[in-house]
Amino acid sequence: MANGDGHGENSPYFDGWKAYEEDPFHAIKNTSGVIQMGLAENQLCFDVIQNWVRNNPESSICTPEGVFNFKEVALFQDYHGLPEFREAVAKFMSKVRGNKVKFDPDRVVMSGGATGAHEMLTFCLADPGDALLVPTPYYPGFDRDLKWRTGIQLIPVPCKSSNKFKITREALEEAYKKAQEANIRVKGLLITNPSNPLGTTLDKETLKSIVRFINDKHIHLICDEIYAATVFTGHDDFVSISEITQDQEIDIDLDLIHIVYSLSKDMGFPGFRVGIVYSYNDSVVKCARRMSSFGLVSTQTQHMIASMLSDEEFVHNFIAESKQRLATRHRMLTVRLFHMGIRCLGGNGGLFVWMDLRKLLNEQTFDAEMLLWRVIINEVKLNVSPGSSFHCEEPGWFRVCFANMDDKTMEVALNRIRNFVLKNKEAASALKKQCLHSSSFRLSLSASSRRLDDVMLGAMSPHSPMSPLVQARN
Repeated sequence: MANGDGHGENSPYFDGWKAYEEDPFHAIKNTSGVIQMGLAENQLCFDVIQNWVRNNPESSICTPEGVFNFKEVALFQDYHGLPEFREAVAKFMSKVRGNKVKFDPDRVVMSGGATGAHEMLTFCLADPGDALLVPTPYYPGFDRDLKWRTGIQLIPVPCKSSNKFKITREALEEAYKKAQEANIRVKGLLITNPSNPLGTTLDKETLKSIVRFINDKHIHLICDEIYAATVFTGHDDFVSISEITQDQEIDIDLDLIHIVYSLSKDMGFPGFRVGIVYSYNDSVVKCARRMSSFGLVSTQTQHMIASMLSDEEFVHNFIAESKQRLATRHRMLTVRLFHMGIRCLGGNGGLFVWMDLRKLLNEQTFDAEMLLWRVIINEVKLNVSPGSSFHCEEPGWFRVCFANMDDKTMEVALNRIRNFVLKNKEAASALKKQCLHSSSFRLSLSASSRRLDDVMLGAMSPHSPMSPLVQARN
């Protein structure tokens, strides 16, 4: 198992990371290096966090002010976790969701990040050979987190750009039917809300439709809500599945509802490995708690997190400031891309945008997408993630992360994109002039009724001799 390909690293998603690691951009030491835009980290509010840490030295057992707690924290703790930690996490989860719902600390099960939480929950719900339905596009890491050691399958539920990649009952039914025809037992449906990689949120009616579907099929619903606090357009724009559980207008089997949460994205703490499983099913809570002993959060981390999240004034200010900074960065990126002629899917959350580069493809194939991606990595020196690595059904979409760098690095990245687009436009313009002065070409063009715009698109394709794509390939 450990030596096989099941880990999922044989993917352009991870290849982009490797390209960055081999030649990382640095504002002084390596200005021509690869800029990392493939890693969804939230680094925009570290100054706020650092100020709190300076003002609350007792939160750490490694300071003179906090060392008196060293012995208590360092000694053995059972796998339930510190009571104050579970209480603080439950309150934070409620605060992030606009205090519309309350969470029971006794249902909070900790794990080593969302990765560990997902695997732990999968072990609780499914057996090897069973399957989970997953709407596309979805996070590439799920192929590793959910499949590698559990032996389960992931069945894609194709979603289309024609309806902004929304999850429909028809798509769910079709995927479920195909699984039945293949004699595959479907044990659940996994959704991400807000979506990674789309940066969108699910509305209440869509969530209700999903709940009706899993109720009718009597399968589990796993809701990945690790980006809940990144929704930057107001509390009303994010509806948690926990709100739907309280809706009196819909019948719901609470034993089928489970939430995966963490502090990696909302707080920007991926290194702390704080993952949470919150289940409404007593048996799952009991099973997950037993399994959590294989991936606990250190008590030192629990102690500090409990202190930080119990500071209500800090939590309130942090969430507000984070939303504002994410909104500003998102607007900066999407507006600048728009002026370059690049559109993105309308989003209101997450740490990324879903960028549409379909017009830069010579043909609407995944081979063309991969060629463009290689040019972006090797020539433009940006690590963006191709849609095919997210199991997107349509070539030409790319995920671009925007919260893991400072403003100056973002400016460098945008200038690189602008220069690349301009080079392609110049190649298109040169070919257009050549075409206009070629009578034989005009005759051929007239005979075949081809539009000049199509020729211009070809100039921006991998097959145009003037295109930077061909120059890079050669």
